[in-house]
Parts: sequence; C-alpha cells; structure tokens
Amino acid sequence: MIAGIDHLVLTVRSVDATCDFYQRVLGLRRLDEPNRPTALLFGSQKINLHEAGRTFEPKAKAPTPGSGDFCLVAAAPLADICASLAANGVAIEVGPVERTGARGRMTSVYFRDPDDNLVEVSEYPV
Repeated sequence: MIAGIDHLVLTVRSVDATCDFYQRVLGLRRLDEPNRPTALLFGSQKINLHEAGRTFEPKAKAPTPGSGDFCLVAAAPLADICASLAANGVAIEVGPVERTGARGRMTSVYFRDPDDNLVEVSEYPV
C-alpha cells in the first residue's frame, strides 16, 4: 500500500544553519516557498525544516531539535561523501561499516548535523 517516502520533517534550531550544512556537505538544494516550510531537496524526496518554536501544523506531538535519526542513500561513491565530510570538518562517528538496508547489504557512515541529529549515508554495492 506504500510506495516510498516523499518527505520527512526535522525540527531545527536554525533553518539557515541547517540549510548551509546540508547544502555544503551533501549537496542538497534549498527550496523556500511562501507560507511553506523551507525544504532541502535531493533525488525525488525532501526534508522539510521546522524551526523550533515556529513550526507548522500539523506536527509531531513533541518536536525537538536533535531527535532525528535517518539514512540517506548516496548518489555518489561513499568515498566522495567521506571526503566532503572531512573537507567540511564533520567527524564520522561510525564507519564505514556494513549494514542491512531496505534493499539489502550496504556500506554506511554515520555523523551528526548541527542539531546533533544522527545522519547515516549509505552506498549499495553496484
């Protein structure tokens, strides 16, 4: 009954700081539209950003910066992702390590964004 994920929402301390991080480190694209949350676009999905204290309705019951934990599938080689993390001073917390994702075996790295959300970026074997 479900085909995929369209978007997820992150509650953040600063929309601008979050956008800067994801644009600079992972190449996501920022989208600002009137009366809509700022979004970060990648592939055919997006991350909507709600700034703490200035969220949109409806929303999670207790939205909190730093409570996110999610996995993104890399469009570039994982080595390139690791190089971008290093070039931007982002510490890899775990990895590269082998994991099992929705499509099977993958290799992942884990790091934190400015709100301390846990971000996993994974590469499936070709």
